[in-house]
Amino acid sequence: MISRESFAGWYRNRFVWVAMIPLAVTAAAVVLVNRAGPEAEPADLQGQIMNRMRTTLEQADPGQHNHAGHGAQQVTTEEKKPPVICGVRVYGYEPAEVTALADVRTVYGFHLCGVAEQKRPWDVAVKLAGPVIMDMSTEPPGIQVVEATADVMFVDRLREMFPDKYAKVALKEALADSEMADQRRRYDAAAGL
Repeated sequence: MISRESFAGWYRNRFVWVAMIPLAVTAAAVVLVNRAGPEAEPADLQGQIMNRMRTTLEQADPGQHNHAGHGAQQVTTEEKKPPVICGVRVYGYEPAEVTALADVRTVYGFHLCGVAEQKRPWDVAVKLAGPVIMDMSTEPPGIQVVEATADVMFVDRLREMFPDKYAKVALKEALADSEMADQRRRYDAAAGL
């Protein structure tokens, strides 16, 4: 049987409290991590969409995502086509409530791609840029760029193709600074600079 004096001695022992504090902190951290699980998924989904969008654009023939009459130059001196290095920004996706990449049907965003010909600096590289819609329900995903026509101005065409909430963002924002810096680093490496 435990006497009152031995319990009081245990209760006052500082070594017991030193062991209890890390145990309590660990338990609290486990609870917080488990609670944040489902809510953390959409942020991860955004990253997955960006990676899929970037990969799709970089693997596609540049003719699939050029616009405004700007096409990639054909390089005849090289046996293989130069790599295309893209930076992307996701404005949104539909359906907006999904939490898995496989459930995303349409992505609205922006792309800036450079054709990385050997020893050609970024400033003079062929570039493909602008708002883009990706149809994720097909394999490979479909790419549709916003293009002006002889009868429809670019801004009007953007508003026709993009939902209003994404069109407003597309008129103001392009790539984030971190995405642009990463793209330039990858471009320089691909171009051998």
